[in-house]
Amino acid sequence: MTTEQPPPAGADSTAAAPAPGTAADPGSGRTVASNLPAAPDNPAATNNPATTNNPAADGPPGAVGGRPPKPVRRWAGLRRGRATKTDPGAPGALRPAVPPGADPSPPPDRSTKDSPTSSPRLPGAAAPGSTADAEAAFPTNGSTADPPTAHGRGKTPVPPTDPGRGTTPVPPTDPGRGKTSTPPPGPGQGTTPAAAAAPAQPAATSPTAPAQGPTTATSTTATTPEQTPTAAASTAPGETPAAGPTTKTAPTASPKGDGNGNGDGKDAPKADQEAPPAGKPTRRRKPKLPSTRPPGAPPDPWTAFAETSDRAPGRIRRAARAAGRALIHEYALVTYGSLLLAVLLTWPALRYPMHTFPQDIWDPSRQAWQISWAGHILITDPARLWQSNAFFPEPYSFAFGDSLLGYAPAGMLGSGPLAAVLRYNILFVLAHALLAIGGYALIRQLGAGRTGALVGAVAFAYAPWRLAQEGHLDIISAGGIPLALAMLARGHGWSMRYGFRPGRRHAGWAAVGWLVATWQLSLGFSLGLPFAYVLGALSVIVGLAVLVRRLRRRSTGPVLGWRLLVTDLLGGLIFAGVGSLIALPYLRVPDTAPAGTEIGFFSAPLRGLLIGPAESRIWGAPHAVPRQSLSWPAEMALLPGFVLYALALVGLVFSVWRMWHRLLLLVAVVVSVILTLGTTFFTGRWTYLPLFGHLPSSFGVRIPGRLMLWVTLLLAVLAAGAVAEFVRRAEHLAAHRMPPWPGPWLRLATLVPLLLVLVETWSATAHPVVPAQPAAMRTLTGPMLVLPSTALTDQTVMLWSTSRFQDLANGSGGFAPQRQSEMRRAVASFPDVASIEYLRQRRVGTVLLLRAQVVGTPWERSGDVPVETLGIRREDLDDNSVVFYLN
Repeated sequence: MTTEQPPPAGADSTAAAPAPGTAADPGSGRTVASNLPAAPDNPAATNNPATTNNPAADGPPGAVGGRPPKPVRRWAGLRRGRATKTDPGAPGALRPAVPPGADPSPPPDRSTKDSPTSSPRLPGAAAPGSTADAEAAFPTNGSTADPPTAHGRGKTPVPPTDPGRGTTPVPPTDPGRGKTSTPPPGPGQGTTPAAAAAPAQPAATSPTAPAQGPTTATSTTATTPEQTPTAAASTAPGETPAAGPTTKTAPTASPKGDGNGNGDGKDAPKADQEAPPAGKPTRRRKPKLPSTRPPGAPPDPWTAFAETSDRAPGRIRRAARAAGRALIHEYALVTYGSLLLAVLLTWPALRYPMHTFPQDIWDPSRQAWQISWAGHILITDPARLWQSNAFFPEPYSFAFGDSLLGYAPAGMLGSGPLAAVLRYNILFVLAHALLAIGGYALIRQLGAGRTGALVGAVAFAYAPWRLAQEGHLDIISAGGIPLALAMLARGHGWSMRYGFRPGRRHAGWAAVGWLVATWQLSLGFSLGLPFAYVLGALSVIVGLAVLVRRLRRRSTGPVLGWRLLVTDLLGGLIFAGVGSLIALPYLRVPDTAPAGTEIGFFSAPLRGLLIGPAESRIWGAPHAVPRQSLSWPAEMALLPGFVLYALALVGLVFSVWRMWHRLLLLVAVVVSVILTLGTTFFTGRWTYLPLFGHLPSSFGVRIPGRLMLWVTLLLAVLAAGAVAEFVRRAEHLAAHRMPPWPGPWLRLATLVPLLLVLVETWSATAHPVVPAQPAAMRTLTGPMLVLPSTALTDQTVMLWSTSRFQDLANGSGGFAPQRQSEMRRAVASFPDVASIEYLRQRRVGTVLLLRAQVVGTPWERSGDVPVETLGIRREDLDDNSVVFYLN
């Protein structure tokens, strides 16, 4: 607050010392804030023609030329600490408010040019009453002077800047309120201590005049560091002040500038608006920020630190980024881990991959031949696919067992027995990896966590009962079943934990799921036919669910959507069509009796579910005695793992799955166990036989124990739910426990089930060496017969024929026609007339006798019989083999 005080002794009562940073008005005694330098250094103040020869500048003596000029706004829009000169006649210049009843004419000048009592001036400033002072304070263009504005926006004038730092000095503030303090005036001072202590304050004050002179009314406004209102002082001639200091506050128009000193007056307060009481600070107004950047400033300040390219990445870069993301995706990491785990748990399958087979050399040799034949014939003569070179001259000889057609692309690579053995071992390891990948994908899609899905996948892929099936690639190759189910569930937006989510439907995933299911069916009917039953049952359930949902919510759109519906229809037709085409040769195979005649022999008892196979390193020796009670231990030792049993039981009461889902899984497990027992469960009259008993033996469904795959899969889902719930609660406990030190131990505890499952899958499978191919098999042509001929050795002969694929009378498989046994009995006395005639009738022209393998067989002495009288020719080879030419 600024108050009027009597002038000090010896001072001129008609003049007031201008505050630092202001210029004195010689006509009215007002002080005007200015940042201009001294008049001699400012040509704008001395060479302005508006200050001379202005007829409107008449006034009392003491003014320039005898006439006081009318004040005009001249300096406004301080930018970057420098004043900007504007046109005096620019529009928007406002006159200061005049109190009611006062004379609008300029007041007389009270100052004296060289008065010894005048207040000190700023260093270098013009003397009061000088021409430069009058020009700087009152331009003569007929407009009323306004205080300079800050940045051209009609704001408080900016005080002079500190030449050392370029910043505006801030006046002292009240430590208690954070506002500008205004101490009471000192005795004998014409200005308030605030004006003297803070030279940056632009408040204009007028000293108190004697009683006989005109009274000066002083307008004061409290200021703050954030906002310094403009103060305009006006003096009304002839007024006599009351006793004591008189303070009169007038509102000040603060025009809104445009950056160049021109304002439109939108921010000016109303004339009749009362000012706050003297001494009370005004309400702070937050200064407006500039809406545009200064010329030359970058649009983004951070571009000064790092430039970015605006060019969009090209196709190669986008493809590289997508490939990089795919390489570290969750399922990519699962694939890497599954491959590594498969190599370790099937070791030493890849130690000598071109010379050994897992478990035995019989069935693997036949299946290696099947893959080689499919790849070879699809390139050379696809029409002869089902008429293989073995079992000559039987038709549809390729249908005597699971065809493994899905591996035909691999059979196109390489030729000969070594390539066939290598191919088989690689596919053997990949089949185990696919089991783990498919199990993980299905359990994750159902809603379990990563740890639970990992435990379930390992338990499913490496269950102990599978160790007895290591010699059957068609049984090991079951990874497509859970993988197809996972993709179909993903495409339909269904999860057991989260239910049906229409927003997650995707016809592409469903299409890929149907293709994977079709590929799995092409490997063989031993697992493909039960899989087809499951898909059919699931299709019926989905159809009924869609119908019920549609009837209950008629206002909603279609549940599946037309794309997904078309995908399901086409996928189902492709699956059924491929299955029917493959099934036609199996139905035409001669001499195939119904599988029901063999199902009873291979049906396992209930105790078989608790007996481990001989190939298990953990349970093989302990279960040797109970295993002897089984009529066919290789197909009846069906232990899925005691750890899996325990986790599944826990999953019934402690799981992330809902209770009714657990009950459904339990019912599915019971049904699967009943079907796995075959005819053991009430002769299978209402269980296994209606589903598989009427099919030919060539379909390979005569062994019910292979349905243990579904029991293991369902148990793995239950176990994964229990592990997932345990992990969830462990993480929750570790996150909310103080201190959190038990967290790492709890997380390690979640891996205990995985370690236990891995220990139980420890394998003791043998890897015997494959017999070397006789040199004659690479030169002889067919049709031919290799002796000795048995159901086991013929499978090795089939592998040897992969060099030339000559026609062979030898042959063995999952199923063999009756005439194959008749041939072995007919040639048991070879070489003699009857056997030679029989072979000629079957169009066999060459017989290869392997002396190294005939010991203990009916052909042990066939190489020593003379053949001159039999009408055939004999050739002894270097490898102790004998070739008989019948024609």
